[in-house]
Amino acid sequence: MYDHILVPTDGSEFATDAAETAFDLAATLECPVAIVCVVELGPLGSVRFPGEESNAAETLTERAESFVAELESAATDRGIETTTAVRTGTPVHEILEYAGEIDADLIVMGTRGRGGIGRMMLGSVTDGVTRHSSTDVLVVGDERVGGGE
Repeated sequence: MYDHILVPTDGSEFATDAAETAFDLAATLECPVAIVCVVELGPLGSVRFPGEESNAAETLTERAESFVAELESAATDRGIETTTAVRTGTPVHEILEYAGEIDADLIVMGTRGRGGIGRMMLGSVTDGVTRHSSTDVLVVGDERVGGGE
């Protein structure tokens, strides 16, 4: 059915819930999971904040690496083979490009992420991926994390 699952994350509860669903599928299907976090750098990417040693880009990348490592640990604890990546760019573009690079045949993601607003039906990244993906996309509902307002 599916041979390689891609899980994009932004560290939100919605992404973590979607990852758990992906891990359930991967365990059942005995297939690997790739976990990716995309760092979107705006005009503040090279700005250094007072008292900070690193610039905004470095800080965001470190956070992304932490999000990915946390999910990787959860997957490997369940015996699921994983690969990980942190990429820089526009999330929709980078997720779709990475899916193609790794030959993912299923993308599993939450309905919304950190930028989600309760009244929005679908997050902009999830919407963009579902509209432009040639790969199957499973969108995990947000009721399990207190959403569905």
